[in-house]
Amino acid sequence: MAAALRYAANGWPVFMLGRSKRPVALCPPCEAARKAKTPHDPQACPCLTCHGFYAAMTDPHRIAAMLAAVPRGLLAIRTGVASGLVVIDVDPRHGGTPSLQALIARGLTPPTRYVRTGDNGLHLYYRHPGGITIPGDQGKRLGPGIDVKADGGYVVAPPSRHPVTGRPYQWADQATRVEEAAPALVAACVAEVRRRAPVRPAGHHQPPRSGGAASFPDRLMTALAARIHQAPQGKRRVTLFGCARGAARMVAAGQMTSTDAYDALVSACDAAGWPWAKSTPNAIREGFAAEGVTL
Repeated sequence: MAAALRYAANGWPVFMLGRSKRPVALCPPCEAARKAKTPHDPQACPCLTCHGFYAAMTDPHRIAAMLAAVPRGLLAIRTGVASGLVVIDVDPRHGGTPSLQALIARGLTPPTRYVRTGDNGLHLYYRHPGGITIPGDQGKRLGPGIDVKADGGYVVAPPSRHPVTGRPYQWADQATRVEEAAPALVAACVAEVRRRAPVRPAGHHQPPRSGGAASFPDRLMTALAARIHQAPQGKRRVTLFGCARGAARMVAAGQMTSTDAYDALVSACDAAGWPWAKSTPNAIREGFAAEGVTL
């Protein structure tokens, strides 16, 4: 509990994994919705443990309830724009040590806060630059044994114990700062994503994805507006960020334009009586960016 609350105070949303480092099983209603392919936005789901990192939170009372619900699980931190973190995962068993030395030589991984994992690996914590999507990756961008944990990812956090070795994850440094991700590191990640992206012929338009909540945009926007209306003080920005991600997925699916989605979210904030602040459009833009959508 103490560790989870410290991370939450840093603005790092936390959630629980099962003992195998896998997400906790869905509750019966969420599992039924998944099987029936019923519209169900994981980011807006109120469940404590469903949908993996989508359940990550910073609210102390909900964190206490979550830990009570999964008392023997592993504590995890959501990475990416949601927490402002990019974590470089170094696995010595798959060549991570020489790969890390090469990254250090290239200036990609300056000294920062880090964790020694329960299987003798390393987690290097860096600040996410924001305004850009850095998808997770397993050993394909930066070298063998080097994984990127960023948008759409998570890391097991201290003091969890590794499910195989039984050894705890531990903060291994004396530093108190998480350093900014080096521009060269961000550039390397983004360049590799673009390099591997499929090239589409001129004039080609991606057809809308079918199924899921994106098939019912009106219904989902109503649910997102309700979530904004119910957001308590102190949770408004993170709520709006999550709602923006849900709306951005509909934009990516071709169900609405980014401008219409932005206007709908702003209108929902106004209807809920939120005072206008610079953080409002910023939260929406960051949520869009986390899904690869720009205004």
